[in-house]
Amino acid sequence: MNLSGIRVLDLTRLLPGPYATQLLADLGADVIKVEDTGAGDYARAMPPLTDEGIGAVFDGVNRGKRSVAINLKADAGREAFYKLVEHADVVFESFRPGVTDRLGIDYDTLTEYNPKLVYCSLSGFGQTGPLADAVGHDLNYIGLAGLLDMTREDETAKPQIPGYPTADMAGGLFCAFSIVSGLLSRELGSGGSYVDVSMTDVVLSFSHALAAPAFDGETPRPGETSLTGVYPWYDVYAAKDGYVTLAALEPKFWEAFCEAVGRPDLVAVHGTTDPAERDALREELSNLFAGKTRDEWVEELADVDAAFGGVYTLSEALDHPQLASRGIIRRPEDGRPRIGFPAVTDRTRDTDESLPEQGEHTEAVLRDVGLSPFNIDTLRRDGVID
Repeated sequence: MNLSGIRVLDLTRLLPGPYATQLLADLGADVIKVEDTGAGDYARAMPPLTDEGIGAVFDGVNRGKRSVAINLKADAGREAFYKLVEHADVVFESFRPGVTDRLGIDYDTLTEYNPKLVYCSLSGFGQTGPLADAVGHDLNYIGLAGLLDMTREDETAKPQIPGYPTADMAGGLFCAFSIVSGLLSRELGSGGSYVDVSMTDVVLSFSHALAAPAFDGETPRPGETSLTGVYPWYDVYAAKDGYVTLAALEPKFWEAFCEAVGRPDLVAVHGTTDPAERDALREELSNLFAGKTRDEWVEELADVDAAFGGVYTLSEALDHPQLASRGIIRRPEDGRPRIGFPAVTDRTRDTDESLPEQGEHTEAVLRDVGLSPFNIDTLRRDGVID
């Protein structure tokens, strides 16, 4: 898993696109952020800010990248960008549909300069369909995909807003997967490719466990499906302080749990379809878990195969020994901690943790693709690059 030698031109901003290219950079790709000569990536200044005055989101998903600042609305800026494209493997953009055509950096145009290009477009609703031109953010995509409704407790309750950017991160992850797949396809002789990723589509693809009854004409609701709380042996419970999770879907896990907590009388109730028996069992479990703290339960059941665990805050999770042992929390000596690549590979490599300033690498990158110092000075004098 080493993408050294792969060059990615990243035109995206904020979170989903930069998250995707952060994954690629963690694998060794040379990711070049192509920012405008104005504000650049908005996330640079988006609160919360680090002690250095940099947006914390920007800090987390732009490590080890290089930045060039080019005005793509200027003819000379586009020509400079075309030179970058000639030496690139991937172009990744997240503009609203139609913007790349107006700028002259669409897939058809760029493949004239590099026919082997892997080109990925990320948008909220995709490049086609009645909502293609609509603006949106994470909450809109989750709502359209039918998943926000699953948080409602009843028909009159207001849907609860998820506590994490589901669509943004999922969309970025799928883009990274699609880009790597495109590169592999190219290596297998299929040439370049174009990928149209809709964050709404990606979130919808997460609903396989709930889609079957919906396809059959039913309307899944919280507490009414196997993975949303209908089973008392697969649910979240309040401890004396905090919460715990019990996911004993398999009878062997349920039996191990019941034996460990001294309730072998509950073993036979597993799998019951009687609503009254389920309600009675849930009450029994609620009373049981309320008798001890979260950490007491975690310690007591640590060596029991019961599919049991504690519920932690994000701050607690970042310091949890399990995550620490995996190395996913990167703590560089000269930088802020961040969440790294979520897989362990036998081909480890040192990861660059530097954070690029806007346009920091403009001159070096343009020289690398053949522009002369004179041309670069002219572009800078005319305000085309920064």
